[in-house]
Amino acid sequence: MLKRLLFSFLLIPYLCLGQNSQSDSVAMHLQSPYQSVYTLLYYLQEESYNPQKAALPISDTDLSEDERIEVANSLKQVLDGEGIYIYMDEVPKNPNYVDSTTNKAQYILTSRYPNIYLTKRDNKWQFHSRSIEAINVAHESVFKFGTDELLKILPKVGTKKIMGLAMWQHFGILILAFLCFLIHKIFTLIFEKLILRVLVSSGYEKIAAEYILPVARPLSLLFVTMLLVLFVPVIQLPVASTKYIDPVLKALLPLFAIIVFYKMADILALYLQKLASKTESTLDDQLVPLFRKTLKTFIVTIGALFILENLNVPILPLLTGLSIGGLAFALAAQDTIKNFFGSLMIFIDKPFQIGDWITSGEIDGSVEEVGFRSTRVRTFRNSVVYVPNGKLADSTIDNHGLRQYRRFYTQIALTYDTPAELIEIFVEGLKEIVKKHPDTRKDFFEVHFNEMADFSLNIMFYIFFKVPTWSDELKARHEVLIKIVKLAEELGVNFAFPTQTLHVENLPGQKSLSPTYESRDTLKKKLEAYFSEK
Repeated sequence: MLKRLLFSFLLIPYLCLGQNSQSDSVAMHLQSPYQSVYTLLYYLQEESYNPQKAALPISDTDLSEDERIEVANSLKQVLDGEGIYIYMDEVPKNPNYVDSTTNKAQYILTSRYPNIYLTKRDNKWQFHSRSIEAINVAHESVFKFGTDELLKILPKVGTKKIMGLAMWQHFGILILAFLCFLIHKIFTLIFEKLILRVLVSSGYEKIAAEYILPVARPLSLLFVTMLLVLFVPVIQLPVASTKYIDPVLKALLPLFAIIVFYKMADILALYLQKLASKTESTLDDQLVPLFRKTLKTFIVTIGALFILENLNVPILPLLTGLSIGGLAFALAAQDTIKNFFGSLMIFIDKPFQIGDWITSGEIDGSVEEVGFRSTRVRTFRNSVVYVPNGKLADSTIDNHGLRQYRRFYTQIALTYDTPAELIEIFVEGLKEIVKKHPDTRKDFFEVHFNEMADFSLNIMFYIFFKVPTWSDELKARHEVLIKIVKLAEELGVNFAFPTQTLHVENLPGQKSLSPTYESRDTLKKKLEAYFSEK
């Protein structure tokens, strides 16, 4: 009774390969795809093992019987290792079956391997040369690095079954678990005991904690998953289990790879940032954050495609569907796309760099980062403004950071009682202040008495500072203005401020304040005498 139950369990993965009472003669005739598939799978089961009969669906063209038996075993090992069900009720029983896609007398065994198919020749459904070659390729793909050789050794360890698995399968699971544990410990030793310790002792504790350590665990899991993908098919677990184990492992493999490369992108960006910091230009400083985000997006996108491919999700129809929906997506995300191209235009035109002080409309501050969608500007209130790149690329930008000189303009107001000679001496002193200051432009400045205002005599003070930052400019202004004040104190110049004068025309006992004018001829003589003296 127990023997029958075990036999039935082995047949479950193939969903009832057929009635056991079918005669061997029918299977041998290979009259339909159903009979050929049934013959191959039924006679490779433990309870009905007959490799000579199982090899009948393999074409005998240029192949010996031993070679055909090996091909049949390879096909079953691929199906078991990949967890592929063969639903016998879907296999056609019609001897004259024709594939509706190719309009040929052929039947594809599984959509996972479209190159493995039965064809009808001489009234027999068999796997011919192309399919046999595809079987060998699939076998090498599933059992990499010659791991299939273990299948010839492990079954000899023990065939007694416990809980549905042979002794050699339990033994293989234990060995595999031990190898996984060993690899994890080796990576832990390499990273925590060697690499991290060396980095910490070298003064790179922050790099070790923030960049290297986050890579260690997913990298360890990546290698453990690779080991499982490599050796789980060798154990030949029941298809009912492999059906779920195989896709999970194949999805975890690119998933851990995504995490590893995603973390390594930060390490690469840190290295590039250090290289960029050694150059005078800030263009590369602006490029590094953009490169980091682009690389991470690329890693996630490619990794997602690998996950879908490993889960046997058709990628081509998916990409076709995305292209068809691209127009709707573009319309819905036009602002995002505009901002993305705006960031490209900012990078190409280079209207500013990281650290530049810019003014654009109401935006006034220093550029901190240029991203895919927006640019981050630190205002002088220490707040952060995020400006869409599309808007910034279309607007007028005043880049104060690219100025060679910083202009300083003011009016120095003197009182109306200041003598002309004193004004001239004071202007000469102002020019000397400009010439002697180390941060002023010497080849161009304007210092002149140029206005008689309502309450003051104004001297225009128009100069330029050759300094890199606003802070340096304020420092230079401070120094120049202090020297101006000291010069005024030394010469006795009084600065004017808004005043009003109350004029009383006549006071008792005093001379009238109303002016008296001389004749024209007298005034003309005085004018001629003044200019003749000059």
